[in-house]
Amino acid sequence: MVKMTVSLNAINDVKEFVNKMTKYDFDIDLVSGRYAIDAKSIMGIFSLDLSKPIELHAHTEDASAFKEDIKKFLVE
Repeated sequence: MVKMTVSLNAINDVKEFVNKMTKYDFDIDLVSGRYAIDAKSIMGIFSLDLSKPIELHAHTEDASAFKEDIKKFLVE
């Protein structure tokens, strides 16, 4: 599993993010506090507090292409 932090500030960011997530066949979760939701669920993402960065858990061993694809959303 690979962990990283993402930031989704606008509605269009969320839509673009979900479209990117659906391209991958491995599980991707967003974790905020005690809540963990499927990153492929637009409704689930809107249930989170988007004012703060969110932890992303990608259940894959090789995430280099995945990281490159979502670099726009990554928080360093």
